[in-house]
Amino acid sequence: MQKVKIGIIGCGNISGIYLENLTRTFDNTEVFAVSDISEERMKTAAETYGVPNQWTAEQILSSEEIEIVLNLTTPGDHFRICKLALEHGKHVYVEKPLSLLPEQGRQLVELAREKGLLLGGAPDTFLGAGLQTCRKLIDDGYIGDPVAATAFMMSHGHESWHPNPAFYYQAGGGPMFDMGPYYITALVSLLGPVQMVAGMTGKALQQRTITSQPLFGEKIDVQVPTHAAGTLRFCSGAIGTMITSFDVWSSTLPHIEIYGTQGTLLVPDPNNFGGPILLRPAGGSEFKEIPLLHQYAENTRGIGVADLAHCVRSGGTPRAGGELTNHVLEIMHAFHSSSDSGAYAELTTTCEQPRPLKTGLIKGYLE
Repeated sequence: MQKVKIGIIGCGNISGIYLENLTRTFDNTEVFAVSDISEERMKTAAETYGVPNQWTAEQILSSEEIEIVLNLTTPGDHFRICKLALEHGKHVYVEKPLSLLPEQGRQLVELAREKGLLLGGAPDTFLGAGLQTCRKLIDDGYIGDPVAATAFMMSHGHESWHPNPAFYYQAGGGPMFDMGPYYITALVSLLGPVQMVAGMTGKALQQRTITSQPLFGEKIDVQVPTHAAGTLRFCSGAIGTMITSFDVWSSTLPHIEIYGTQGTLLVPDPNNFGGPILLRPAGGSEFKEIPLLHQYAENTRGIGVADLAHCVRSGGTPRAGGELTNHVLEIMHAFHSSSDSGAYAELTTTCEQPRPLKTGLIKGYLE
């Protein structure tokens, strides 16, 4: 099968793992050009991964050879670049979140549909061996019918380690929009779409002090909630409890647990691709670790792009598709809007539960 040519816009920190996997892991992708506002970053990326072209964003968008635009810009530019790429007739995959606002996400989904193009977005960690093994266990009935879930992301923020942490406390940041996509996407992949959300949000500090280099001592005004908690009612009837926080120094809460009529499943960190996975069936005396049943336990960011590329050639809907990423975007906003209004937030979007990957895949292949 002819490889699908990809143009990457944005060569920041996250681009390295995408370039690694799209040039060296997957059999159906070819990175044809990279672009970045920093010529140094663009040059380093191209030379490190053997990319033949260093182009402006405009050149990537207008190229007749490039079929997929991979948008790795900062979140504030996600909507603009995705919209331009779709208008230029390109399939699009974007880093999380799909856009900053739900109405922007809806516009992109509708535009892609109108133009007959594929739209997808991060995170694609749910396609890793850990969450795919959990999906198979649930689908095969090992915990019976899922009735509830918990998901917790607890930390004290980024100012102690990130070199430029201010963004995480501005619009589009905060724990829900930074890490929520991993947890919510994992839950939707395991339990299906969400019907409504009840949320409460808070902010422990109005200002934070950077203790990392090179901006040690600088102050950050906190513009967004830094603690978001709430419940989700899934269309299946299952009820989820979720907290994301930058206000917690330490915690022993699990990443994700799924509770069924016949057992409990402990799900691995949804920011990773591997395990461990623990299962305790009804009547069991202890949790037992379950071996990973699928390929891609290592960091395989870019698998969502490769899956989209497969759909470009063979048809079908990308697993990390636009309707999923748009649904996740609305769910995140629903925690905030529910808190602001003091009422349940009924969701206006939905999606199909992403179809699982097969077991026994050869590394580099998706089918």
